[in-house]
Amino acid sequence: MSDTDGPGAEPDVEIAVLTACFDARPGTEGALLAALSRYVVMTRHEPACRNVDLVASVTRTGRFLVIEKWESAAAVREHLAPKLMADMPQAAIASIASKPAIDLYDTISAHDLA
Repeated sequence: MSDTDGPGAEPDVEIAVLTACFDARPGTEGALLAALSRYVVMTRHEPACRNVDLVASVTRTGRFLVIEKWESAAAVREHLAPKLMADMPQAAIASIASKPAIDLYDTISAHDLA
């Protein structure tokens, strides 16, 4: 993979994408949404965080997905260690129906596909 695609082109930006899917216990959707919303707001202030979104499923009531984009996998590891990541599960645990599905992805550049 090259750093540029020609004169004056921006270098390829590699980012790490973390996803976490949460299913709420029936009747606790509001509490889980509140806990995840606080987490998203706090995460957005971290220096290596490029973006974080919280979305709700339109096909499965009570399913929420957090999508985070980070400067690197190392930044994700740093993010997962501190107090923020200890507090969020404590706030959400009573509202979660099952273990969240969490995954880490590498981005695929359009240059990689050519």
